Amino acid sequence: MTGSLSRRCAAELVGTALLIVFGPGSVVAALTVGKSLDYAALDYAALGVVGLSFGLVVAIVIYAFGTTSGAHINPAVTVSLAVTGRFAWREVAPYVGAQLLGCVLGAVLIVGAFGQVAVDRGNVGGVAFAPGVDYPQAILVEAVATFLLMLAIMGTAVDRRAPAGWAGLVIGLSVTCLVVVFGPLTGAAVNPARALGPNAAASLFGGDVVWQQYPAYVVGSLLGGIAAALSYDLIARPRDAEDADEPAQGTQGDVVGSRE
Repeated sequence: MTGSLSRRCAAELVGTALLIVFGPGSVVAALTVGKSLDYAALDYAALGVVGLSFGLVVAIVIYAFGTTSGAHINPAVTVSLAVTGRFAWREVAPYVGAQLLGCVLGAVLIVGAFGQVAVDRGNVGGVAFAPGVDYPQAILVEAVATFLLMLAIMGTAVDRRAPAGWAGLVIGLSVTCLVVVFGPLTGAAVNPARALGPNAAASLFGGDVVWQQYPAYVVGSLLGGIAAALSYDLIARPRDAEDADEPAQGTQGDVVGSRE
């Protein structure tokens, strides 16, 4: 990573704003074209396009800001890296604050672009439990989905043995994969900031948001991310096998943060 903490936080803010504009923004676009009212009304083809949009914007942000801030763009990623000693705990709060602010900004930009229809159709691409999905099930879904995302991050961006240049593409495709599988159940947020931003904007502009569900997205993503990071260290990349003087950077500076 390069740059001061303020510069890195700026990269996280811009990166998460872009994530929301072209992630949940694709949900709003699909619902607008199909004249449907909520995420559950999307057919599987439309869900695939939404997943692809999510994956592409994640890849772009990683390639653009990976060497600046690590392109975490997700509090669950930041916390998971801190838990495994790959990111300084004192920088977690500034990073998470920038990510949350960026997601709210991105959601407001969606409303600015689409108008009130963004709120009326799908609450600005916000996530919610599908009918029949209960709280424990939602936490499990978000945890399993985030496990896949964090595993991709560990294997392609953190592990120095990984081929250089593939991290953004593989991580982006992992997001596409989890969206097309778990999107119909919880919206597959796998990111507390992504879950917050659209809901905050929807509430601000008169949408009907079920805030009681939000903790499930926080708990599920944190559990899944931390479990994946620890599992990778235990199974695929034992920390005691790393060289003592090996820098805490991935194959191309992606995702990992400063431990200093």
